Amino acid sequence: MGRVSAPPRQSTTRGSKAGHGDRTTGRADRAATPAAGGDSRPLYTAGGFAAASAAGVGLAVLTTFTVLGWVAAPHGTIGEDILDVLRTAVQAWLVGHLVGVGIPGGSVSLLPLGLLVLPGLLLFRAGRWLARTCDLPRLRHMFRAAVAISGPYAAICGTLALAVRTESMRPSLLQALVAGFALAFVAGGLGALRQLMKDNRIPRRRLLAQIPDRYRPLLVGTLGSTATLLAVGLLLFGAGLAAGAPEAADITGELAPGAVGGTLLVLAQLLYLPNAVVFGLSYATGPGFTMGTDTAVAPSGVSVGELPMFPMLAALPDNGPAPVVSLAAVAGPFVAGAVGGTLAQRSAPEVVAGTSPLWGLATGATTGMMCAVLAGVAGGSLGGQRLAAIGPSAWQVGLAAAAEVGAAAAVAVWVATWWRFRPVRPRTRRTPAGAAEAADTTADAQDARPVPATAEPEPAGEAPADADQPKEETGAPRAGEGTRRRAWLGRLRVPRLRFRRDRDAGDDRDGAEDDLFGITYEAGAEDGTQR
Repeated sequence: MGRVSAPPRQSTTRGSKAGHGDRTTGRADRAATPAAGGDSRPLYTAGGFAAASAAGVGLAVLTTFTVLGWVAAPHGTIGEDILDVLRTAVQAWLVGHLVGVGIPGGSVSLLPLGLLVLPGLLLFRAGRWLARTCDLPRLRHMFRAAVAISGPYAAICGTLALAVRTESMRPSLLQALVAGFALAFVAGGLGALRQLMKDNRIPRRRLLAQIPDRYRPLLVGTLGSTATLLAVGLLLFGAGLAAGAPEAADITGELAPGAVGGTLLVLAQLLYLPNAVVFGLSYATGPGFTMGTDTAVAPSGVSVGELPMFPMLAALPDNGPAPVVSLAAVAGPFVAGAVGGTLAQRSAPEVVAGTSPLWGLATGATTGMMCAVLAGVAGGSLGGQRLAAIGPSAWQVGLAAAAEVGAAAAVAVWVATWWRFRPVRPRTRRTPAGAAEAADTTADAQDARPVPATAEPEPAGEAPADADQPKEETGAPRAGEGTRRRAWLGRLRVPRLRFRRDRDAGDDRDGAEDDLFGITYEAGAEDGTQR
């Protein structure tokens, strides 16, 4: 017989051992695999490139429009040479980031929030590109991507603010740094998050499930209450503009802007629409807002002086007491607190009856901070003297919103928790007397029908137990017999009728003892004892 050769031994060198080497190699391959299938780039290098590209595209768009305006406008309106045109374009780009500009005798910081749309979209796309290019396998890496974009973008904003300073136009360096960093962090981070969700195949409806349990109730409650307050502000502004529509039409007729001017006027009002919504939010919370020095627009009263000829300002009420209809908006913060508190309670991982109102108070505090930030960026100044202060007070709006929303949210959380853990009594169905009598009559009639039974064999030589008993007459049943029968029927489980199909005469009949004329039933233990 030939010798059977043994199989070759596997190498046990480091890195090639069965199981361990595969896992090590797999981790290395996953770490080296980029998110987009190409070569992975360093995160912060790619972040600087993404920030520069977003800023460059925005500057190119604004420079194009500025050059067109320089050519079409009268000579000397924008500048004398191309350098003045480029400086004006950069200043407009900074204004689009809500960077205030100092002018002789004052400053201009009341800028439309709608200007954030263009740089926000560009930074959003830059964040998505950064997530595709670099190796960011998890959702929490969106913060790293946001920092990688926001740092270089803030540096670009600050550098340009210093480069275009003149004696008549002085962009704020501090505002350029803060606004550039904040906008790039939010928009770029959201873009990276959107791309990471797409790469990991996470639907939008499952986004909240990815947030840690300890932060989810607070985030959901804050977003719900803030969104409700913004909706109240939008409704309030819309109602005021509808009431002042004739005045707005008169102002537009006096301006006579023409086709091009009318288009620009409508565009400017759309850009200022977010500011108007925040002003309405401030009115609903109580502190209101100002339209210049020594003015006030609040539920306690209205006092405004001469206003610029701007059609959307027709939404402001007349001097004197606040309109009675507008006072209904004061209930908006309490409704927002109820919405936010309910959402926070439903999102909480563990609900404790004693400490559940704390979620409502925390929701009110974070909502107040959000409202303070919105009020701070929505207001500003339009020069000096009378128009030096326009808009709501950030700290007053934040404090009022925190108190009102927090109180309503705490009550809403407590009510929702009580409703969830309330003792529930079992409901007893009451049957009318007539229906009960009819049911008893039907049961007695069914019991009166003869039910055939299978005869059991008796021992030989023994007479039946009832052989010597006289037969009862087949008349009315004995007293209490119907009650016992109904009790016996009540112990039966749900009877089921089985319609057997005897297709084959030789079918198995082993279960014939359990089947009584096609009716199968189960009796309780007490029934067997009575038998």
